[in-house]
Amino acid sequence: MENNPTYLFVVAAALQDRNGNFLLQKRPVGKPMAGLWEFPGGKVEEGETPESALTRELEEELGIVVDASALEPVAFASEPLGDRHLLLLLYRCESWEGTVETRESAELIWVAAQEMDAAEMPPADGPLVDQLKLLHPISA
Repeated sequence: MENNPTYLFVVAAALQDRNGNFLLQKRPVGKPMAGLWEFPGGKVEEGETPESALTRELEEELGIVVDASALEPVAFASEPLGDRHLLLLLYRCESWEGTVETRESAELIWVAAQEMDAAEMPPADGPLVDQLKLLHPISA
């Protein structure tokens, strides 16, 4: 009989600016996968909904206030992560209050969905990027 994995529930935001670009942040030194680019977000704590966890994380990490109703579910990823199993939920968001600033990450960049392949990202983010590219194809 197979052991039941411990699940790690994580939420992330594909914040999209007026130019159609998405925000990526670089994981800081000292954290697992340091130096890789990722969507902002974090762990869902006990008693939180995914949306409330994401609004909390965005305020903590970027200093912006997001209304949960502005979060549009886009995709999810499922990936083994050591002795745990990661379930990553991606939401798209076009509206927030405040100015995006780096509070926890090493660096922030805005990139088009089609250009995200050039950014080195954690393996679980690959399917999420693929979904964003399908939703936001290159304009002719």
